[in-house]
Order: sequence, then C-alpha cells, then structure tokens
Amino acid sequence: MKLFRYFVLLVLLTIKLKDVSSQRVMENLDRGVIAVNGPDGKVFVSWRLLGTEPDDLAFNVYRILANGKPIKLNTQPISKTTNFSDDAVDSTVQKTYFVKTISKGKESKASKSFVLKPGTAPYLSITLQTPPGYTPNDASVGDLDGDGEYEIILHQTGRGRDNSQAGITDPPIFQAYKLDGTLLWTINLGKNIREGAHYTQFMVYDLDGDGKAEIAMKTGDGTIDAKGKIIGDSSKDWRNEKGYILAGPEYLTVFNGLTGVALATTDYIPSRHPTTLTPTTDQLKEIWGDGYGNRMDRFLGAVAYLDGKTPSLVMSRGYYTRSVLAAWNFRNGKIEHLWTFDSDDGTTENKAYRGQGNHNLSVADVDDDGKDEIVFGAMTIDDNGKGLYSTGLGHGDALHVSDLDPTRPGLEVFDIQERFADAGANFRDARTGEVLWKKASVKAGEDGEGPGRGLALDIDPRYPGFECWVAGANITGMFDSKGNKISEKTPSVNMGIFWDGDVLSEILNSTYIDKWNYENEQTIRLFNAANYQCLSNNGTKANPVLSADILGDWREEVIYRTTDGKELRIFSTSIPTDKKFYTLMHDPHYRLSIAWQNVAYNQPPHTSFYMGEGMKNPPKPKIVFSKK
Repeated sequence: MKLFRYFVLLVLLTIKLKDVSSQRVMENLDRGVIAVNGPDGKVFVSWRLLGTEPDDLAFNVYRILANGKPIKLNTQPISKTTNFSDDAVDSTVQKTYFVKTISKGKESKASKSFVLKPGTAPYLSITLQTPPGYTPNDASVGDLDGDGEYEIILHQTGRGRDNSQAGITDPPIFQAYKLDGTLLWTINLGKNIREGAHYTQFMVYDLDGDGKAEIAMKTGDGTIDAKGKIIGDSSKDWRNEKGYILAGPEYLTVFNGLTGVALATTDYIPSRHPTTLTPTTDQLKEIWGDGYGNRMDRFLGAVAYLDGKTPSLVMSRGYYTRSVLAAWNFRNGKIEHLWTFDSDDGTTENKAYRGQGNHNLSVADVDDDGKDEIVFGAMTIDDNGKGLYSTGLGHGDALHVSDLDPTRPGLEVFDIQERFADAGANFRDARTGEVLWKKASVKAGEDGEGPGRGLALDIDPRYPGFECWVAGANITGMFDSKGNKISEKTPSVNMGIFWDGDVLSEILNSTYIDKWNYENEQTIRLFNAANYQCLSNNGTKANPVLSADILGDWREEVIYRTTDGKELRIFSTSIPTDKKFYTLMHDPHYRLSIAWQNVAYNQPPHTSFYMGEGMKNPPKPKIVFSKK
C-alpha cells in the first residue's frame, strides 16, 4: 500500500513538473489603465486583467480630485468587467485615474495612474522626431525597460523600392518611443540595407527572459547603432548601378531594446551564395530563380517558443522558389544558431516545400505538443526545423491561423493561392495540412492569377466559426467555416479588430473601423481616424501603424500616423462591454502575432482559442512572467 502511494505521488509530481516546465516565459505587464472621453460626455476607463489572475478578480476605480485626494467611483466592487464609465462631464478639467484590485476584502496598492488631459480627442498622442524626408511606417511594441508598460518601436521610411523595382533607396531608420513621447533611441541601418516592405523585418521581444525586450534585425556594412557604433565596414558601398544590393556581407544583429546598442552580431543565414560575397547574376539566378534579387531578397521574421518555454528568433529568405528558415536563440549576450531548414538542400523530402511561402507567416502550436510551429504560407515547419507538411498549393498573399472552426478539434488555416487556379481560397487542418475545402479562382484549364487578399473573422453570429472571403479573381461571396456560401456580398478584405462590446470582430481597413450588418449585408461605420488627421500605411495595403491589445481591457487599440508625419495617435474604444477576458497579450499565440504583424504584407492577429459567437471562456494560458 505504501509503495502504491509512493507511486501515485511520483506520478502526480511528474505531471506537476511537466506542467511547470511547459509554461512559457512572458511579459509581466502592469494594469494598463486608460481613460477615453466618450461621445456621451462620460469618461470610459478600462484596464487589464492578467493571464495569471482569476476570472472573478474584483476592482475599485479611483479618480484624483483637484485637491489631490482620490475618490472611489464605484459603489460596489467591479468583478464582471474591466471597464467603468465615469459620469464626470467637465472635459476642460484634467482627470487622473487608477485602479486597485480587491482580494479577500483588502485592496492592493494603486496601479499606475492615467492622466486624461483636457479636450475631447479620443486618442493618446505621441510626438515624433521624424527625420527629414522620412514617414512613420509600421511599428511593434515591447516592454523595453521592464516597467510593465509597452514602448513603441517605429520603422521610419524614406525612399523605398519593391524588390522588382530598380533605384537607390534611403537607409531604413528605427526609433523607440515611450508612451509619453520620450525618444529612447535611433538606429540607422545604413546604405547597405535596402528600404522596402520585403527587406527589413524587425522582431521586438524579450528574447533572453530578463524582463526587457530586445530588437533583432538584418544588418549590413555601415549600420549604426544608437550610440554610434558601426557594424561591419562603413566605407563599403555594395549598391550596384541599379540600386540593388546583391553583394557584400550580411549580418543578423540583436540590439538592446532600452538603449539601442548592438549587443551581438552574427552572419545572416542563408547567405546569397554559399561560397562568395560577390556572386554573378548567373550564380544568383541558378540558386534563386533570378539574378537581380527579386526572389532572393524576400525576407520574413518571427518569434516562436520552439522548446515550449523560451522564445527563439526565426528569420527566413525566399518563398517564390527556394525557401530557407533559420532559428536562433539569444542567451547570455550571444546569438546561438539552432537549426536551418532549406527547401533546396537536395533531399527529396524538402523539395516539396519549395515555392510555398507567402508575403507573411504565422506561428502556432499546430500539433498541440506545447511547442510552436512556423506556418509558412502553404507549408508548415515543425519546432525542430523539419518539414511537418507541404500542401503544394503555392504562394499567397494572406494567411490566418486560429481555431477558425470550433466544431473541429485543433486549429485551422485559411490561406489564399495567388498564382494557381485550383485553390484560390483554401481552408486546411493546421496540424496535418489536409485541405478541408477550397474554391478555384479560375476555371479548369484556364490561366489566371488568384486573389490578392483574403480575410477570416467571425462577423456573422448565425454560423459557427469564422467567415472567410477574398478579393480578386472569380471567387465571389462569403463562406462559412465549412465552405458554404452564405452571402453574395462581403466587406473589405484587409484586417480585423475587436472594438465594440461583443465578441464578433469588426472590420479594420485603411483608417476605418466598420461593423458588418449580416442581416442587411452591408457595413456600418463605427470609427474613422481620418477625422483626426490620420493616414494609413503602405499604399493599397492600407494598414495602420499597429493594431494590438496594448492598453485597457481585452479590446484592441489601433495606431495611425498623422498626415504631417509628426505624431502617432493611439485610438482606444470608448464602448462599454459586459465581457471580461484577460489581456490578449497573455495568450502566447496572439502575442506572437503582434511580433510578426509588421512583416511584409501585414495581417491581423488571432488567438489560440476560438474567439467569436458562442465561445467558451478563454482557457488560462500556461505562462510565467519573465525576470525583472
């Protein structure tokens, strides 16, 4: 009997240790309090519930009076939501808000305060120091100083060129700002890094678990860090007469997120050519399919928990023909190479993965082993750097990975197929790659290009799961998660955002946030940032600077640049909700979506769980907080 008890205890201990070891190290965020002037004259206050906290955790909300004394605004503890509407109607007076948690009848210490300045503008303003000739472009967020609040890392762009376009570009510039507008640093990647959507993918994440995020980017000769340190040889100019950079050394650098100082640099994998820094046009064409860098210089990047516990960096090159992904760890100040996957390594197995990449990627634990896979367009690479499966459907422009169909176990992928006819829209099992349904973009035997954009969101509560639709080609209408056409009409095909009070997604396109009226098959405008002198980024791609749950409750904020490029404006909803979820940033799947959102053609983030009509309460994430 004693032996049996010992065996049971040993099993339970083993299970417990396994559970602890599978916890992912993530950001220890603060309460993220934000206050917004609502159209009804009330002030809408919201804050974070953390992923490690109980769902029924209660709060008190305070406003500081003019005499400096705080006054509690709620009469009963707030336990059903993480938002509160303050009836204070004087918009000419500055207001300061904070919250306290309540546990066993006792209050915690006050959260960090949020100061709502006089005025009715529903945004948080960040004044920029934009270099002359440059424009604010995509951004990411990370806790750079370990205080629990996000900072913004902004890509400033000058003259840019697509890979298919000749011409000199301006050096890419990156800046880090605190939410109060303090400029922390500026990094100039130099003349040997070309500017354009496909060249520089910047990953912002706490890669070494010290509680402070780093930034990782491809660098070259003449890159200058925030303290003036030069990487490589600044005297070298590797640009050819057409402005392409097809020769010279290439590096991968990890920078300190707080100071912008280069911490470690290594050779970028893969190089353009395995044996020479100055390959000929014919040599490049033999490896990549063309000799001027169009296919070769298509870069993507991501962060993934490849061991299920700590984050790793994944950088790639190529997707039209050869595709190479390399994984790295940043530990103890050093960049360590983990593995490389090469579709053209000469093996029969990997050849099937050639030409399957998109202009974007996703990261997800598709096989439910606690470790992340890289969903690289129409193929998926396992956590160990081996091919998990290739669908063979080829290149596309849009990609969505989540529990798109809650009636099936596991995750699903909605992808589009740009250059082939049989699966212009396709929906597959994320674990196996089995195509569950697809829609041809042209008739059999005809030539033609498929859709250039596709979207998957839950916008119609009458059908379980996500609705899917595309733009372009001959695929018309909206489909449910089973592939049945449910509407001839569709809203715009770009991004989604959680903005109003329900769990259905809204449509985010350009500077607009729209609600899909499924009964009348038309959109209802909820918000337009253009009314506040804002513009979207990247031409017809029309994406914001960033969309993410960076403040307040579980709804998402959206960041735009102003028309003069001198300011970022962060918009947060002022619509009350009766839903209470922990911050989406503590769902690792969603958090990693924010890390890769800026990559090439921006895509909206998704959660690891089904988020939509009829959803269950989100499962608690298996996370622990990073050290501080």
